[in-house]
Amino acid sequence: MTELGEIQQAILTGDTTAVGSLPMPESYRGVTVHADEVGMFEDLPSREKDPRKSLHVDEVPIPELGPGEALVAVFASAINYNTVWTSIFEPIPTFKFLQRYGRLSPLAKRHDLPYHVVGSDLSGVVLRTGVGVHNWKPGDEVVAHCLNVELEGPDGHNDTMLDTEQRIWGFETNFGGLAEIALVKANQLMPKPAHLTWEEAASPGLVNSTAYRQLVSRNGADMKQGDVVLIWGASGGLGSYATQYALNGGAIPVCVVSSPEKAAICRKLGAELIIDRNAEGYRFWKDENTQDPKEWQRFGAKIRELTGGEDPDIVFEHPGRETFGASVYAARKGGTIVTCASTSGFMHQYDNRYLWMNLKRIIGSHFANYRESWEANRLISKGLIHPTLSKTYRLEETGQAALDVHRNAHQGKVGVLALAPEEGLGVRDEELRAKHLDAINAFRGA
Repeated sequence: MTELGEIQQAILTGDTTAVGSLPMPESYRGVTVHADEVGMFEDLPSREKDPRKSLHVDEVPIPELGPGEALVAVFASAINYNTVWTSIFEPIPTFKFLQRYGRLSPLAKRHDLPYHVVGSDLSGVVLRTGVGVHNWKPGDEVVAHCLNVELEGPDGHNDTMLDTEQRIWGFETNFGGLAEIALVKANQLMPKPAHLTWEEAASPGLVNSTAYRQLVSRNGADMKQGDVVLIWGASGGLGSYATQYALNGGAIPVCVVSSPEKAAICRKLGAELIIDRNAEGYRFWKDENTQDPKEWQRFGAKIRELTGGEDPDIVFEHPGRETFGASVYAARKGGTIVTCASTSGFMHQYDNRYLWMNLKRIIGSHFANYRESWEANRLISKGLIHPTLSKTYRLEETGQAALDVHRNAHQGKVGVLALAPEEGLGVRDEELRAKHLDAINAFRGA
């Protein structure tokens, strides 16, 4: 049996404390993109770029373990939109991020390689810790958030997201979570929710923390009870958590989806006010360069029809270019548009009269700091927020999993098994799980 096989077997049989004394392998399998392939989709429109062609499963060497870091045996991971961007080399190839990071220090130079091991989620077991790590030890069952910070300057010490060397692990750094072993900073680690399987526990990380900061945190929209919250893509990987936070926090979600199936998912979560944008036929753009304010108005009227005449206090934005003009229009006077992404395009256009004359605010929100991520994970661990995993692939099928997300052919989150040989493993608290099983499985098979 290989060294990695021994580690896997020890964890599967419940002997996690043994992993610290087992020998480490020299290499592991990871999902990669290759620097010599960054031009493979040149001249193709984004929609036609196929992650199955650019994502590879390679045997790669174990990276050097630095101070304050940990090596984790990855049992499951998940697909986020940043992996889609990486796989289609948009908006820029991620090797530019790795090169920039590599210039920071001799230790950071490890990340500047001709291959990039991707992925910004994981659940697994700590194998080794570096010098200066005190809170974690080999054998600990963990999940990881994706904020990578240096914190050598003053800017990040009030909010680590403002650190001058803030990066997203597995996107702007190497050795990510779509692999059998991952390298993380120890301050990325959080306890694995005991009532979840490996694949369920891996799926919330990035999107759950992002939604928490964007909607709940004072660094984001600072949502309060009774707020009307317009949520784009409300059954998707990010929107499904925003919908849960709105409901859990006493707000009133207005869920925008693209099909009856996605509307049914939102109803299963407990949402009542739903707009199927395809059924309503909204066309916010007349052509590539011209938006249609009449469609904004029709959209706003639909929201008021559902809410009894109220406009949204908060617009939860992430599609970007396609929807941003409508979002700025739809928010109430004095309302907030909070944005964390631009999956339909980065160059936003909106009519500024609706912003300045109505005293609206646009807030940029990017992932979450450690405290926000910890709070979001704590809510998962307590069964107050639930994973939205709909489907799981094997590591070798990551390209197809990324394609699902790229083409919006998915619900909730798409998971990837790494060292976990099958689904359903890793549950430690069966009693808590039994209380929430229907909610945990709400997206399954959707």
